[in-house]
Amino acid sequence: MGLLIFVRNLLLALCLFLVLGFLYYSAWKLHLLQWEDSKYDRLGFLLKLDSKLPAELATKYENFSEGTCKPGYASALMTAIFPRFSKPAPMFLDDSFRKWARIREFVPPFGIKGQDNLIKAILSVTKEYRLTPALDSLSCRRCIIVGNGGVLANKSLGSRIDDYDIVVRLNSAPVKGFEKDVGSKTTLRITYPEGAMQRPEQYEHDSLFVLAGFKWQDFKWLKYIVYKERVFQDHSP
Repeated sequence: MGLLIFVRNLLLALCLFLVLGFLYYSAWKLHLLQWEDSKYDRLGFLLKLDSKLPAELATKYENFSEGTCKPGYASALMTAIFPRFSKPAPMFLDDSFRKWARIREFVPPFGIKGQDNLIKAILSVTKEYRLTPALDSLSCRRCIIVGNGGVLANKSLGSRIDDYDIVVRLNSAPVKGFEKDVGSKTTLRITYPEGAMQRPEQYEHDSLFVLAGFKWQDFKWLKYIVYKERVFQDHSP
């Protein structure tokens, strides 16, 4: 009797091992096939990027000369490398932000979940949060982004940079005293609290300040700034 029980238990253990092994092997093969067949990762980005444009984009824009504004090019290229790309909300938050459900589902930096009251308070005293009517009216806009890594030093590219419709500067990228190399125009200055310039006189009066909110504290920081309140360390959401 003891031998029969031992054999039965051994067979049960063997069957369980075979079933688990089969399931593991099947899952591995399925994952391998999906990885080999798919050009995109789980988020929808291309797994391998190259410098070649998709055929449809190359054909559409091949007749545009270098430096010419290409209507719809940026969105088309973004869709090509990220098929799930969509524009669910305006470029900048305005009074209609509450109706954009998708961006309210996620916490910063992927959305604005939990920031409704802060954003409403900020917008209530913000005079401008859009591009100028002149820029908005353009059917195509040529843009350039200028960082603060120092790569433009002694390049004398200031006049070429100023030729663009929109000049975006990041964080504390300097302008005054460096116009010959970096230009004098600033349309947007995108920053976050840790990278922002500390003195008001360092900002251009005719530019749009854009907050890149990576965490909920960033929205509180902006509220302190626009209400001219004292900025202090705050750990409570």
